[in-house]
Amino acid sequence: MEIVELYPRDLVYAHEAEAQTGVPQSVIRKWASRGKIHSFPGDGRLSGNGHGYKTMYALPEIKELAEDLSA
Repeated sequence: MEIVELYPRDLVYAHEAEAQTGVPQSVIRKWASRGKIHSFPGDGRLSGNGHGYKTMYALPEIKELAEDLSA
């Protein structure tokens, strides 16, 4: 997937991606650190436990990798 194909609505935080795909947050972060998916700076929205969400991920890329794992 090319980065130009993404829309703002395609960017989600790790916990949101986990809820939609079932892929654990730790795996999503590992994929991003290995360059399998893109990561983007978040908007700093507060999480409710004193921390801010800092990184957003491309949901279509996560869904694509999740489908590859289940196949």
